[in-house]
Amino acid sequence: MKLSARLRRALRTRHYSRRTEDQHVWWVRRFVRFHQLRNPADMAEAEVTAFLTHLAVRERIASATQNQALCALIFFYRHVLGRKLGLLADLVRAKQAGRLPIVLTRGEVQAVLSRLAGRHRLVGALLYGSGLRLMEALTLRVKDIDLARCEVRLRRGKGGKDRVTVLPAALVEPMREHLRRVRELHEKDLAEGAGGVELPGALERKYPRAGRGWAWQWVFPAARLGASRETGEVRRHHLHPTAVQRDFARAVRDSGISKPATCHTMRHSFATHLLESGYDIRTVQELLGHHDLRTTMIYTHVLNRGGLGVRSPADCLPELALDLAGPRPAADSGLRAGAGSRSPAVATGADTGLPLGASSGSPAVAARAHAGTPGCRQGDGRPPP
Repeated sequence: MKLSARLRRALRTRHYSRRTEDQHVWWVRRFVRFHQLRNPADMAEAEVTAFLTHLAVRERIASATQNQALCALIFFYRHVLGRKLGLLADLVRAKQAGRLPIVLTRGEVQAVLSRLAGRHRLVGALLYGSGLRLMEALTLRVKDIDLARCEVRLRRGKGGKDRVTVLPAALVEPMREHLRRVRELHEKDLAEGAGGVELPGALERKYPRAGRGWAWQWVFPAARLGASRETGEVRRHHLHPTAVQRDFARAVRDSGISKPATCHTMRHSFATHLLESGYDIRTVQELLGHHDLRTTMIYTHVLNRGGLGVRSPADCLPELALDLAGPRPAADSGLRAGAGSRSPAVATGADTGLPLGASSGSPAVAARAHAGTPGCRQGDGRPPP
């Protein structure tokens, strides 16, 4: 048996996901090709160290990517070749940088979703409205959607964990209509002798007919039928992630957003906007399915409150924006601050205590004007004594 087949069997025996299986096989193949197709059984710690160091130094990969390659090789040597790797003393580790997630504003989310169409728009709305990962949304089954309770049940999510999250009330009717069309497609497949889907674990052997039942069908099925790579049976797989990713990238470009937003950005925005709305962080942790609260804590650093939730003292200077804009026109040279005609932005900053250039029609700005801003006198824009 080939080494790749033995590796896949070892991973399936331990119930690893299909994506993890493909990643492990890919890294082992890269390792073998890096060493000119030498037999992995004849290589050990020195060759593994050279490969991982090459990834960090020459290819400048991220720390998480190097860790992924290391885990794949450790598993391969331990469970396929039957020996443990020793200490990799000379390994150069990729530097791990703490990065903040990209978050879209509510207006930017609306702009992106409005440029998606059909089921891709429904997928995008689920990513934002329920805080799902892309593959979690695409692998949903009909039985996982509870329209009456407005719930989405995630089965075997990241780390093999189950969880329940919210289904937005605004998506109940669109989802109901979408499932009606999916059922029509399923009945058409059944009439043509297909209609089956892949079942997890040993359920396909335990319940041979379950794969053709309505409850186990994908919520987002693929447009075409395909043969299973294991059994050869003609089935309908779920929607491929690259189709959604391409359409989402196009929607971001068309909306003019300068942030490098991806499908996963919707999940980041879901968490951040919940915290902004006053929900406690433990609730957000449960909805996201994070094992460690520290993972969820990162969203407290990207709340829409400025650098650290404070207002810069520069915003208390009503003439700052006008001064930085350059010399004043000759017609305005005789005007002194606080008299005569002034820029609307300056008037807004001086009269309401709002940041210069802010629109008083914004809900956030209106709330801030009503509550007052710590550090500035209400009405004159000057700092307190």
